[in-house]
Amino acid sequence: MAYDEMELDFLGDRRTALFVIISDTDDTFNFVVSIMYTQLFNLLCDRADDQCGGQLKYHVRLLLDEFANIGLIPKFDKLIAIIRSREISASIILQSQSQLKTIYKDAAETIIGNCDTMLFLGGKESSTLKEISETLGKETIDLYNTSDTRGQSPSFGTTYQKTGKELMSRDELSVMDGSKCILQLRGVRPFLSDKFDITKHKRYKELSDFDKKNAFDVERYLKHELRLRMDEEFDCYEVDVSEESTA
Repeated sequence: MAYDEMELDFLGDRRTALFVIISDTDDTFNFVVSIMYTQLFNLLCDRADDQCGGQLKYHVRLLLDEFANIGLIPKFDKLIAIIRSREISASIILQSQSQLKTIYKDAAETIIGNCDTMLFLGGKESSTLKEISETLGKETIDLYNTSDTRGQSPSFGTTYQKTGKELMSRDELSVMDGSKCILQLRGVRPFLSDKFDITKHKRYKELSDFDKKNAFDVERYLKHELRLRMDEEFDCYEVDVSEESTA
């Protein structure tokens, strides 16, 4: 951390993939990641405004998996509202919405409100199911009531009325098929859809799920050493450093 080796402000100038890997059980250094994200947003927004005419050359998308475990990002409720105009977006991935409210308190509603897309993959957390059920709205159903009275004077009656019912109740959401998902886009009614079968993707064979040999070895990458080819030319200098010259 003594010098800059990440060049965060250049992420929007070329195609780049930056992986931020932290422990999901030890939060000792989560503050470092929070500082990094704060710098990332500030540097990219400044570069977009000062040198790129308000928008970055390449769209920068942040896939914030396990968002609740990376720590509190200062003023994130404000940042998520202003970064979109600079060609920056953030995908917040959570186990439940209650995790977001635990960390960001009252600002959680602002963060959710600035997300144009909501994708529900399934879950059982009560407050999340309640909010999604309310978001889906209600549908109109026909209600028939029949009565049958038997005795000395038997009678039979039928009543008909229209009433409202949740499109999907909380108990229906909690047992939703694992192959299904609910997607809501801004300005579009929520709809039930099938999850994408990743094995049908044209580049699935490049993943470690297909072949373990494709797994990215972080430790090996960090230990990478520069190796010269046999036919590569280079300059060699011999320097004699004595105690007198360094004094």
